[in-house]
Amino acid sequence: MSTARELRYSYDDYLRALEASPFKLEYSAGVIYAMAGGTLAHGELGARVTSLLAPQLGDKCRAYSSDVKVRVDSSDFAAFPDLSVACGQRETSRVDSNALTNPSVLVEITSRSTEAYDRGEKLTHYQLIPTLSAVVFVSHREPRITLVSRTAEGWTTRDFVPGERLVLQAVPMTLDVDRVYADIQLDPA
Repeated sequence: MSTARELRYSYDDYLRALEASPFKLEYSAGVIYAMAGGTLAHGELGARVTSLLAPQLGDKCRAYSSDVKVRVDSSDFAAFPDLSVACGQRETSRVDSNALTNPSVLVEITSRSTEAYDRGEKLTHYQLIPTLSAVVFVSHREPRITLVSRTAEGWTTRDFVPGERLVLQAVPMTLDVDRVYADIQLDPA
């Protein structure tokens, strides 16, 4: 009986691979994941959410595109959220000066190939970030936005559907579901 051996990489190996890669790579405690390219709906939703949220941030917070890596030092994890919002002074990882470590809000546009990972393992890592108040999932299949937010009791989850508006308290901003999805042809289920 033979068993497959999973290759493990150091974070330095990951940074070298990322530098040479034509596409985004994410890292989780020695494992490197290649991220698939997005669909038209994914790209439209990301741009729409950014255009709606960025003007609401004021002077104390900044929005970062999907080109900015977020690192969770405590779990040796790095990912490229579709949108990151950081408030206060920007902080970066001690092992990666190009990785943000203090986001306040992260936004992930789901896709067929990454939805389970985004809502599962990736969310678990994100929830370890002390400064993080919310993770927002924007569905690629139906007009639905899921807010996973930190409360005094722990993390709560709530879905928002057409006719509803998501309101974030910790970083004052709102997302109207109808405006996010207006005139966007979603991916087939």
